[in-house]
Amino acid sequence: MQPDVLRTTFVMVALSSAACGSNGTGPGVQPAAIGFLSNRDTSGDFDIYVMDSRGGQVTNLTKHAAGDFSPAWSPDGNRIAFASYRDGAPEIYVMNADGSGQTRLTNNFAVDFAPAWSPDGSHIAFTSDRDGLYEVYVMNADGSGQTNLTKNGANDDSPSWSPDGLKIAFASDRDGNDREIYVMNADGTGQTRLTNNTASDNTPAWSPDGRTIAFTSTRDGGNGEIYVMNPDGSAPMRLTNNPALDQSPAWSHDGREIVFMSYRNGNREIYVMNADGSAQTRLTTNPAEDDSPTWRP
Repeated sequence: MQPDVLRTTFVMVALSSAACGSNGTGPGVQPAAIGFLSNRDTSGDFDIYVMDSRGGQVTNLTKHAAGDFSPAWSPDGNRIAFASYRDGAPEIYVMNADGSGQTRLTNNFAVDFAPAWSPDGSHIAFTSDRDGLYEVYVMNADGSGQTNLTKNGANDDSPSWSPDGLKIAFASDRDGNDREIYVMNADGTGQTRLTNNTASDNTPAWSPDGRTIAFTSTRDGGNGEIYVMNPDGSAPMRLTNNPALDQSPAWSHDGREIVFMSYRNGNREIYVMNADGSAQTRLTTNPAEDDSPTWRP
């Protein structure tokens, strides 16, 4: 996995960067929900869970003895892609939103993780080290047509699609700094650096309106905080500010809120805040580890 986020993820998962806002459930509107990673069940293994947008009605979806991680909702809210160790090396899987129909999409001896759906649901970007280094790949939603997009002599990971499906943001260590945020066209061309500092910038998450990218950075003191910036990398602004680790931002579908993981209460918990950083509120409260939130579209 990636040096920063991937090391953290593997520590959490056995070895070991969107949608909702309203709670409306009118015709054609799915209930607000947040998927996340947790080891709260007695087995101690990490599974994919779902809860309502205010931390209630928590349900274990995967219920597997192996580690499951990196959940990502499909654009229609009907499926969840995730990574799992259940067949040995981490592979990308997909399941229905209720946990049924768990199906493997990738099949190799490398590490595949961090799936991210294209806005039209036809493709899934993901990270893999099958070519020796971590690179950003893309495949059809059924697992066919797996293609290396970044093809760089460094580690690239954590893909996030722009809302129009034309670009993919990702993290990389290719320029010698710890981690930086880059963007490329959806076909892998035009790879361009957005951030430039000696700290670690990672887990990019594009806002639903395409005007902002949220990300994690250690630039102000060494611990991870949540930031936002314009899609061209300008006007970075810190949203969280505390001595603990904050990471893995994900947007509500209306762009009004950001869900994230924080270690501020002594263990990893899921928090939510307004898009300007105000009203930071804890959603999960238990002695287990909760991480990697993803908001149902």
